[in-house]
Amino acid sequence: MPLRQIEQSLRERLAGSLPGVEAQLRFAPTPGRKGWLPGHFPHDARVAAALVLLYPAPDGVAVPLTVRASGLARHAGQISLPGGATEPGETLADAALREASEEIGVDPAEVRVLGELTPIHVLVSGFTLHPVVGVTDRRPEFVADPREVEEILEVSLDRLRDASRIRQGTRMREGVAVEFPYFDLLGHQVWGATAMVLGEFICLLQDERQI
Repeated sequence: MPLRQIEQSLRERLAGSLPGVEAQLRFAPTPGRKGWLPGHFPHDARVAAALVLLYPAPDGVAVPLTVRASGLARHAGQISLPGGATEPGETLADAALREASEEIGVDPAEVRVLGELTPIHVLVSGFTLHPVVGVTDRRPEFVADPREVEEILEVSLDRLRDASRIRQGTRMREGVAVEFPYFDLLGHQVWGATAMVLGEFICLLQDERQI
């Protein structure tokens, strides 16, 4: 499906009612962290923004994800969307574009912002994450910042929407077995907040009559 057609459909859907917390919870680990409440955003939480960027790739429209550098203090080695904390005076869109520029070399001037998905409070880091959706007409000349990004993953929408790539895993956390749904993408497990964002995003892509 042409990128412009996807863009038009997403712009309309993002301006309306979103799938929201219900779609996110399909990919939330269980049991959840103590003190985490779905859809609750503490007033003292720090604000962060991430970019869900659509662009044309050889195997169809794609979205970039990052493998976080192993030396990072938080979420090292995990799969993430490009993003980070907002700076004073920035809008959420400004922050998402700046972070994508710094982390993976995206040119903010070439991105059209379509709207925002439902935010998620990430208890372990103390941030409320605001996903921003954007589109660009050509594949960015990706350059990973080695201080933050170990690898850039280019995931096609076809892969993202493939239900067979949704799996279930188990991890131990503080002596408790935690079940977590994840996307199996390009040999990586995409879980946690990133999977929850993508879980809502794919709900916007499910109507094959339009996309």
